[in-house]
Amino acid sequence: MKAINSISIKLAAMALLALSVPAFASEMDSRIESSARQSYVFKTYLQGDDIKIQSKDNAVTLTGTVSEESHKSLAQETVAGLPGVKSVDNKLETKGESPAKNSDAWLTTKVKTALLFHRSVSATTKVDVKGGLVTLRGDASSQAQKELTTEYARDVEGVKEVNNEMTVTKNQKKARTAGEKIDDASITAQVKMTLLYHRSTSALNTKVETRDGVVTLHGKAGNAAEIKLATKLAKDVNGVKEVRNRMAI
Repeated sequence: MKAINSISIKLAAMALLALSVPAFASEMDSRIESSARQSYVFKTYLQGDDIKIQSKDNAVTLTGTVSEESHKSLAQETVAGLPGVKSVDNKLETKGESPAKNSDAWLTTKVKTALLFHRSVSATTKVDVKGGLVTLRGDASSQAQKELTTEYARDVEGVKEVNNEMTVTKNQKKARTAGEKIDDASITAQVKMTLLYHRSTSALNTKVETRDGVVTLHGKAGNAAEIKLATKLAKDVNGVKEVRNRMAI
């Protein structure tokens, strides 16, 4: 009789465990979906896009449409950086026709994206491209900000020259501070996109990890100058508090 009771207890325990595992998995999936929607990237850069997020057993599928090709990568990198996510199946599509590679419209998008995540330059900078010549317009808070905007734009693959017509004005809104609270997944995605869009770091095989705003870079670089530049670019990304560069030459 004792043996039968013991078996019954074990079977009951196993049944409860079987019931609790799907419940836990479902809770984790819901948390992943919610975290993605509430992330800084989704609420700031992707708010105008129609993105559906579905997580099943920690594997996320993204469907819907986005306004720009870069938004597909940005959404994927953000979701991939969320705690618990095992994989991301990106089925997002771009609205309308994407600009032809190396065209002026394509390059305009690249320059805008390269400038977008840097806190030291204005995200509202107007970008026009004609024959690879980039013209920048808008307001800059200082001469240093204007020069940095030129430097960042010039370092985008495909840009031949930069003509900066920005006006230096003191009535600019205060730039974001390094301590601004932005979730780690969004910071990781922004750093990855930033390093990818700058020609000086686009070829580097860099792994990016973020914890409480502190970014750690791993991977290989060709020389010390590339490591230094990767650190500089990552430090100027929205929400980054500190950069620890563990890249090797």
